[in-house]
Amino acid sequence: MSTINTNPAMSSALAARQADESAGQATLNSDFQTFLEMLTAQATNQDPLNPMESSEYASQLASFSSVEQQVKTNDLLAAFGEQLGASTLSQLSNWVGMEARSTAPVTFDGTPQTLHPLLATQADQAYLIAYDENGEEVQRQQIDIDTESVQWAGVDDTGAPFENGTYRFEIENFANGESLGTSPVETYQRVEEAQMLDGQIALILEGGQPIFSTDVVAIRE
Repeated sequence: MSTINTNPAMSSALAARQADESAGQATLNSDFQTFLEMLTAQATNQDPLNPMESSEYASQLASFSSVEQQVKTNDLLAAFGEQLGASTLSQLSNWVGMEARSTAPVTFDGTPQTLHPLLATQADQAYLIAYDENGEEVQRQQIDIDTESVQWAGVDDTGAPFENGTYRFEIENFANGESLGTSPVETYQRVEEAQMLDGQIALILEGGQPIFSTDVVAIRE
């Protein structure tokens, strides 16, 4: 199920803003009604021997039209905001349960992981490097430069499994024995939750890893 950030401070700020907007709308509607009553009374009670100047009457009618248009505009903006909110919720729900491909770290629980290395085109040798959640290198192994995916079993060189936790991967590329630098590794991870954060869609992956939707390069069921 998709959710929106329910931080208490954010909720309080949102409630206060909505209260201010409601109060402002009520004031505008009240002012509009008062203006209408005053203009009607003025037209009804004017001195027949000294009627209101046509230019003054036209000016007040223009003001009346301006106020009326402002009220209608605010009503339209409020309706649009409600529609936009419903659309955003629908968009968030579409992410949940999907598998998103990104370079986010992987949460390892003993299950082998399928990795998708992005090798340098000039490389004739490549090594997969695994880092633990403290940024320490825990494994380095050579991989086939023609491979599109690598199965990382999560065991060390003796066959002992690594501890459960978060691991990050990268590829170190070589050509003619010279390092070409590193390149990223992508994985598919299930989206557990979607939130709106500062106007962007934030995705919470299995294991709690957060990414933005703009970091996703592919998605699948």
